[in-house]
Amino acid sequence: MAYSTTQDHDALGGNLPRRITALAMVGMLSGLMSGLFGIGGGTIIVPALVWLGLTQRHAVATSLAAIVPTAIAGVISYAQSGHVDWIAALLLACGTIIGSQLGSWLLSRLPEMVLRWAFAAFLVFVIVSQIVGTPSRDGTIHMTFLTGALLMLLGIFVGTLSGLLGIGGGAIVVPALSLAFGASDLVARGTSLLMMIPNAIAGSVANVRRGLVNLRDGLIIGVVAACLTPVGAWIAGAISARLGANLFAVYLCVIGVRSIWAAIKVTPALADRLPHRKSGR
Repeated sequence: MAYSTTQDHDALGGNLPRRITALAMVGMLSGLMSGLFGIGGGTIIVPALVWLGLTQRHAVATSLAAIVPTAIAGVISYAQSGHVDWIAALLLACGTIIGSQLGSWLLSRLPEMVLRWAFAAFLVFVIVSQIVGTPSRDGTIHMTFLTGALLMLLGIFVGTLSGLLGIGGGAIVVPALSLAFGASDLVARGTSLLMMIPNAIAGSVANVRRGLVNLRDGLIIGVVAACLTPVGAWIAGAISARLGANLFAVYLCVIGVRSIWAAIKVTPALADRLPHRKSGR
């Protein structure tokens, strides 16, 4: 079988028109967020697909496929305004490929609890820096040998976290390019979207062969998101850099809360205090 349409349950009771409407709404929201913040949108797509009945594995694989057209549309929008650093994106993409393999190798060797809390702490640092720091609209990445090496290391770091925790790279790459490499907020977002495309294509091809991608759901979300991503990119350029940073900080807060909750659930001393659901319906 080339692709999967299997669901464990369907929150909409098998109503196809309502499902398509829900998928289109997910695509609209993820597309706007992708264009506005330079992210893939997986943090929106995956929970929505799980609620609609896909397993976690199928939801992640389908989300990755939907990100491909979304990111391409975003890159085109940012590139038309000159807000994509192609060399930086290439170096980051190469690093993520290496890092994803490293993350997969480390997955069974490092305690998940430490990784979850480290990522949550990192997000808190980024959120504070977004609020306190002064965003730039004129900054560019000055490419040197050292800068190129550091971009590769950043890509490896992002790819490793992706392999370990199953997270996307936009929430890390966008602030890192602005804070550590001097890129403007718009260049950071356009470059982040371009970085995602090679990994998303490679991962989607492999997932389709394994029958993990629900092509119908992924196509609906991806097409709708691709139509809305340019709108998000336009909004990003129309609002001030300060407002953009504040909105991004709000988005990161949502990711941070989810990350802390995930960390709590894998911390024995804290998980034991959580109310447990009864097994059986």
